[in-house]
Amino acid sequence: MEPNLKSINELARKLASSVPMNSDLLRSDLERNFLGLLRGAFERMDLVTREEFDVQRKVLERTREKLEALESEIAALESRVEKSANSGRKES
Repeated sequence: MEPNLKSINELARKLASSVPMNSDLLRSDLERNFLGLLRGAFERMDLVTREEFDVQRKVLERTREKLEALESEIAALESRVEKSANSGRKES
């Protein structure tokens, strides 16, 4: 997954600008080094895109809804079985 390069570039720039120094060349070099380090770190992480996350969240929501419906159906069936068993005992 390719991380958001704009965010990584911005972070690298902020890191480089936070180092006190007088040379723009040195600051630029630091920014490139920070950028390389950040990109490498993010590439090694097992991250997903926001779109992938949203798709999986929707799948989970639908699965949860189906599970809740099945739980309700099972509870209703158990109630019917229990009522049927209780009414059978009364008739004996």
